[in-house]
Amino acid sequence: MEPRRGGSAGSVLLSGRRYFRQLLAGRDFALDDGFAREMANYVYAIGDRDTGEAVLVDPAYAPGELVGLLRADGLSLAGVLLTHYHADHAGGHLGSWEIAGIAALLEHADVPVHVQRDELAWVTATTGVGADSLLAHGPGDTVAVGGVTITLVHTPGHTPGSQCLLVDGTLVTGDTLFLHGCGRTDLPGGDPAALYDSLIHRLAPLPGETVVFPGHAYAPEPSAPLGVLRAENPVLAPLDEAAWLVRYGA
Repeated sequence: MEPRRGGSAGSVLLSGRRYFRQLLAGRDFALDDGFAREMANYVYAIGDRDTGEAVLVDPAYAPGELVGLLRADGLSLAGVLLTHYHADHAGGHLGSWEIAGIAALLEHADVPVHVQRDELAWVTATTGVGADSLLAHGPGDTVAVGGVTITLVHTPGHTPGSQCLLVDGTLVTGDTLFLHGCGRTDLPGGDPAALYDSLIHRLAPLPGETVVFPGHAYAPEPSAPLGVLRAENPVLAPLDEAAWLVRYGA
């Protein structure tokens, strides 16, 4: 279900006090890391320019560099949000590769790491970070970054505690939804029926002008409106569950 990798993306700055930056591993940071370039992960920074606070979303590969990029923009790190536990997003072992992530980041800054409650044990097992460094959330919880509010949308399926982040009409989807296709469900914790419910009943009904920012650069474009994806991404087609699972549940 995961499509072929595509091009790269640039940074985005929202209007007013809201700060939003999209960073591509191997291009915007971790420049000398060939595995980062191959994996094509996005990291996001969301913050409040008035208060000078920001959070990093899925800060893998070069967390120290990411903290430095925030500082260069006049912001300090106030926390981390994880979309899910996989090592290319949170850090840890991925095959023979050891990816730096939240464990290394916490050496640079003692900040809370926000995870979905159902992901807690998976994150600790993958990253080695103890539960006392993690803040567990339920569906619909919010995280405040200065005056900017991030709503946590629980979207299980790719993993049990996958979550998307909704802020001011912008939706960071991790590996739940890509611009073409959706996350795979054949890894530990994957659940095709849960992913169907997350895509069709939790994400597809959001306003069409909501802009989707995915967890990987698997498409030439860095983002797309949800209304466009509803028309062009077949995983959002309004099939009944049985038909959807026949087509995408493998």
